[in-house]
Amino acid sequence: MNNIFWIVLLLGSMDGSTLTEKKIMQQNTTNDQAAVLDTVRKLAQLMIARDTAAMNNILDEHYTLTHMTGYVQSKSEWFGEVQKETMKYYSAQEVSHSVKVTGNQAEVTVQNRVDARIWGSRNTWRLQQKVQLEKRNGKWIILKSVASTF
Repeated sequence: MNNIFWIVLLLGSMDGSTLTEKKIMQQNTTNDQAAVLDTVRKLAQLMIARDTAAMNNILDEHYTLTHMTGYVQSKSEWFGEVQKETMKYYSAQEVSHSVKVTGNQAEVTVQNRVDARIWGSRNTWRLQQKVQLEKRNGKWIILKSVASTF
């Protein structure tokens, strides 16, 4: 009888630790989702501020921006456009977003109304960005972004 008590107790504690592990995993996923979204929102703020040095800290060295025209622009070319203000961002108002985190990879789809002057034309665009990120040393880095309208 005493052995049955210990077996039941052991099995009960194993089940409890599994639930605790699941809760920790869910919390980590929630934390990662928030961190990913914060990184994408920070990029929008830095674009408006023309802070390419800070942008460089959250963008991969091989980052590319695919414009809604389909033109794929390297990070260095884009930074040049931002600095020269041939691409000037005035504001970005978020409309919606979705975040998917799978391990150290993430994808964010964010829809913004972006007030910008791009190559001489100023407009408020309904811009959707699909952003791919990777977690490196505990920090989320943006790998690429693909723009379209919504």
